[in-house]
Amino acid sequence: MMSERRACRLVGLSRSSWREHPKVSHHTTELRARIKMLAYERRRFGYRRIHDLLRMQGVEVNHKRVYRLYTEQKLSVKRRKKIKRPITERAELLIPHGPNQVWSIDFVMDSLANGRKLKCLTIADDKTHECIDIAVDHGISGLYVTRILEQAARFRGFPQAIRTDGGPEFTSRVFMGWMNTNGIEHLLIQPGKPTQNAYIESFNGKFRDECLNEQWFETLSQARKAIADWRKDYNEVRPHSSFGRIPPAIYAQKLRHAQ
Repeated sequence: MMSERRACRLVGLSRSSWREHPKVSHHTTELRARIKMLAYERRRFGYRRIHDLLRMQGVEVNHKRVYRLYTEQKLSVKRRKKIKRPITERAELLIPHGPNQVWSIDFVMDSLANGRKLKCLTIADDKTHECIDIAVDHGISGLYVTRILEQAARFRGFPQAIRTDGGPEFTSRVFMGWMNTNGIEHLLIQPGKPTQNAYIESFNGKFRDECLNEQWFETLSQARKAIADWRKDYNEVRPHSSFGRIPPAIYAQKLRHAQ
């Protein structure tokens, strides 16, 4: 056995530091509570995105400290197991040079508590990653799709191209006629190759994880309200790692001012 005095001398530690436990400051207690609150509000956010949110709220704190307080409270998000897919040839996914050049659209399926189907049409800008719109209904036809796109174009202007899969809504006569009338190029991906539509696939994954899987919808109107709120938060609050950890709307605004 070694005495306390000798052990502290060997490691260069004062005996008072060994005996007295460090006191947690009021600021640390508040920061820990805020981190926990954000983690419970946004269950799929890791410590980096929580640090981004704190920074945007005006909290000056080092990301290493956020990580320490985050892990101390055992708030780490469990990693989802990746599905092993067969290796296939990937088509080149061209990156647009500016906003409103290419939109990607797709469907995400869900259901109400009573089992009735919900169909969500997601529309995203490939350059800014903004969610242009999410239409929610029990059924969405090709005509319905064109009405939603026409409404979006009134506020943003018509895109140069729209990327879709080969679903019947996107190859119908009414949809193709609307595309031709407005001079929009149709970028049709190959069957069974969702990687050719990677922008919307990535967005849909976030939409499922952070919105659909976190809520239970009783009615169509409730689903529309909750999804609209999530879309607003995604565009204006949620930081995006692809362009400096800022929300898509702020990134799009910077691009438009630079043009």
